[in-house]
Amino acid sequence: MSGEPRRILVLGGDGQVAWELRRALATLGEVVAVGRRTVPHGVDFLQPATIAPLVEAVRPHWIVNAAAYTAVDEAEREPEAAMAVNAVAPGLLAEAAGRVGAQLVHYSTDYVFDGTADRPYREDDAPNPQGVYGRSKLEGEEAIARAGCDWLVLRTAWAYGVRGHNFMRTMRRLAREREELRVVADQVGAPTWSRHIAEATAQVLAQLGDDRAAWHRACGIYHLTSAGQTTWHAFASAIVEHQRQHEAIPCRQVTAITTADYPAAAQRPAWSVLDNGKLAATFGIRLPDWRVALAQVQEELDETRLQVSGRA
Repeated sequence: MSGEPRRILVLGGDGQVAWELRRALATLGEVVAVGRRTVPHGVDFLQPATIAPLVEAVRPHWIVNAAAYTAVDEAEREPEAAMAVNAVAPGLLAEAAGRVGAQLVHYSTDYVFDGTADRPYREDDAPNPQGVYGRSKLEGEEAIARAGCDWLVLRTAWAYGVRGHNFMRTMRRLAREREELRVVADQVGAPTWSRHIAEATAQVLAQLGDDRAAWHRACGIYHLTSAGQTTWHAFASAIVEHQRQHEAIPCRQVTAITTADYPAAAQRPAWSVLDNGKLAATFGIRLPDWRVALAQVQEELDETRLQVSGRA
């Protein structure tokens, strides 16, 4: 493949990370972004037979898999679907990557841990997922490692951005509809902007390039989250406070509640803070503090809102 223009296969359709990847990777090669409804080469991870033909048709140099079953509570009710998308499909994708000589980057999650730690989780800490979603993502990591291709797994957490279904967009919408928001205050993590996830991925790929020896040395799991830590309640409070300064909203209070006050089908980790030291040591990459990123995202949304309203 060394003499051909580099092709980068991005899986995940219009998901928030996949959408950012399309921009972040554009200078590194020809990006082929694929989702379930992409023509002519759609791929549906619920139908594993669609995976190998796609990889064979595109014959990418790199594959970046941002496709996932992320409905944590639904996973408890649909374990077969979650396992198919998050566990079986990544393994088949890694096998297909190996057959065409491609390298694979795959995203995983803090939910592989049980959330009982008292320090940031490192990559070599023992996983102990507490629900179907976490188990499915862990099995996906393991399937990729067994497949034999060159691979990187980037574990991230609390991802949000300007597109897709995520916590920040939900809070902004609810703040326009309600006088009070009730948000869990006993779960701790690091909100991570999807654009920073994509840009960090691009930096990693740019450093490794097509050097197979470098890929062999780097192969493994890395944690990739914003610096700092906070609670969902404090995250929501920061979102609403910024929003209140830039538009008239009815929300006047963000009330702290406990996890027990908000029962859900799936258990959430109380502690989702990941140690990003391995990523920094290997690639020199450190994401900024979550508050810096949130300010940038909200400023972008404010500008977009003003342009749409004709007041820019």
